Amino acid sequence: MPLTPVEIRHVDMRRAWLRGYRRKPVDELLEEIADSFEGVWRERADLSDRLEELEGEAAKHRELEALLRSTLVSAERAAQDMKEQARRESDLIVQEAHAESRRVTREAAAEKRRLEEDIVKIRAQLRAAFESLGDWPGAKETAAEEEAQTSVTRPTPVDEITGSGIREVAS
Repeated sequence: MPLTPVEIRHVDMRRAWLRGYRRKPVDELLEEIADSFEGVWRERADLSDRLEELEGEAAKHRELEALLRSTLVSAERAAQDMKEQARRESDLIVQEAHAESRRVTREAAAEKRRLEEDIVKIRAQLRAAFESLGDWPGAKETAAEEEAQTSVTRPTPVDEITGSGIREVAS
C-alpha cells in the first residue's frame, strides 16, 4: 500500500535502549517508502508518456482543425466565386436576350415598313389598273369632279363586290 507524505511524517518509530531506532522496523519502513516512491515514479513516467501521447493527438487535432478551417474558407470562397460567375452569366444571358429582342423588333419593324411599301405599290398598281378601266373607287371622286365640271353624268359600271374583295365590272 503506497504511503502518503502525511503518513511518512507521522510514523512513530520506537527507539531502542541506546537512543537509536530498531533496525527491522526502520528497514521495513524504508522498503515501504522505496516501493511507494517507485510506484509513484512509475505512475509519473506513465502519466508523462500519456501526456506526450495526448499532446501529440492534440497537435494532430489542431492541424486537422486548421486544415478544416482552410478547407471551409476555400469552399466558401469557391461558392462565392460560383455565385458571382452565375450572376455574371445570367446578366450576360439577359443582355443577349435584350439584344436579340431589339434585333427581332428592328427586323419586324423593317418587315412592316417593307410590307407597307408593298401595299402602297400594290394599291398604286391597282389604282392604275382600275383607273385605266375607269372603276377605281377613288376615281369616282375625281371622275365626279371632272364630270361636275363638264356637267355630264354617267352610271357606275360596278355591279357587286365578290368575297375576295375584287369588284366585278358590269358589262
